[in-house]
Amino acid sequence: MMRISIPLFLILSVFIVPLVTAQLKVGFYSATCPRAEQIVRQVVQKRFAADRSITAAFLRMYFHDCFVRGCDASILIDSTPKKQSEKDAGPNQTVRGFEIIDEIKTNLEAACPSKVSCADIIALATRDSVSLAGGPSYQIPTGRRDGLVSNPNDVNLPGPTVSVSQALQIFKAKKLTLNDMVTLLGGHSVGIAHCNFFQDRLSNFQGTGKPDSTMDPVLVSKLTRVCATQPGTAFLDQNTSFILDNEFYNQIKKKRGVMQIDQQLALDASSAPIVNNLAKNPAMFKNNFAAALVKLGNVGALVGQAGEIRKKCNVFNKKGT
Repeated sequence: MMRISIPLFLILSVFIVPLVTAQLKVGFYSATCPRAEQIVRQVVQKRFAADRSITAAFLRMYFHDCFVRGCDASILIDSTPKKQSEKDAGPNQTVRGFEIIDEIKTNLEAACPSKVSCADIIALATRDSVSLAGGPSYQIPTGRRDGLVSNPNDVNLPGPTVSVSQALQIFKAKKLTLNDMVTLLGGHSVGIAHCNFFQDRLSNFQGTGKPDSTMDPVLVSKLTRVCATQPGTAFLDQNTSFILDNEFYNQIKKKRGVMQIDQQLALDASSAPIVNNLAKNPAMFKNNFAAALVKLGNVGALVGQAGEIRKKCNVFNKKGT
């Protein structure tokens, strides 16, 4: 009988992702820490009541964590005098909300010590803040464990000036599709951007000496005034800036995308049909956004005995790297 040899990398590519997904499950802490999700929700509700911008903060934290080494809470580790962490990487300098994660972790440790991972806290806090901001209410599997590595050199995130095709290659490397990418960027519905991320579009775009022709001139004038002050920031959704809805897509269809990559979603032939569908169908956006956030939460998740459950989210229990 002929024996067929299958390369190991093919076996792994087929089975690793489904295996991880199978080990994550909704209600993972129902026996070990029954109030875990309630404890997370209570803190998030309290913080959201005081500051609605935490939704954007958590979405950014979740994305920046999962896109580096996977959803392993490596973004939460503090740097030390001898060792820098992901927090020191340029793209993470404006990530915020760490103190909320710390408050949640303190409450969880008091209720059930060493049971709930910091990686799951990020995923659950993001879910709860999304719902509070008018986005979808959804269940997300838990059971992630915390990583033992946090290295700023690993941080390689798509920047605001990349093309749709360039961004897609980065998303594909994380097993995410074009539809996932366009949908997840809808999180910009509640985000802000600092002027240095888009100021080149306002006056001398790509050395032309003129504003970016793909931006609404009225928005160019508005943002020019905003960026004349320091520090200047602008809402990425110029209409429903604190509501997580599909209005972001209607804005970019009107050439009112603040960041270049956002505007290109509405112009690129590959992504424009998705933008059009999401712009006219709020229910589709909510369903797709929830599904994409759950899928993002599977990226590189540590399960079983991998990693650890940190006692404090900003430091390793063991000697990390």
